[in-house]
Amino acid sequence: MTIKKRHLFTVVHAIDHLDEGVKKTRDELLMVHSDYVVSIMDKIIVAGPMFADDNKTIVGSILIYKTDDKSEAENLLKGDPYYSADIWDKISINTFRGAVGDVVGGKAF
Repeated sequence: MTIKKRHLFTVVHAIDHLDEGVKKTRDELLMVHSDYVVSIMDKIIVAGPMFADDNKTIVGSILIYKTDDKSEAENLLKGDPYYSADIWDKISINTFRGAVGDVVGGKAF
């Protein structure tokens, strides 16, 4: 099976630090973070906060970039004010193959 390059993306899974100061910093930077994300929106499939089981407490972020180039994704992430403020404790960056869904035009295999 041949994987079409257009179906490869980069997923960032970022878990927040647990200390109380992170929530305050996250709240303080929300608007500037949002402005940054909107400024690169053409490079993002989807992005947003992850929640704890209560569906209220933010525990991290997920970003899926329209690139299979991890260096490009890392540079986009490093431009985010949340990254500069050290909001995230653990960050994983992986290439992702979209196999099914609207983004890949239905079934891509």
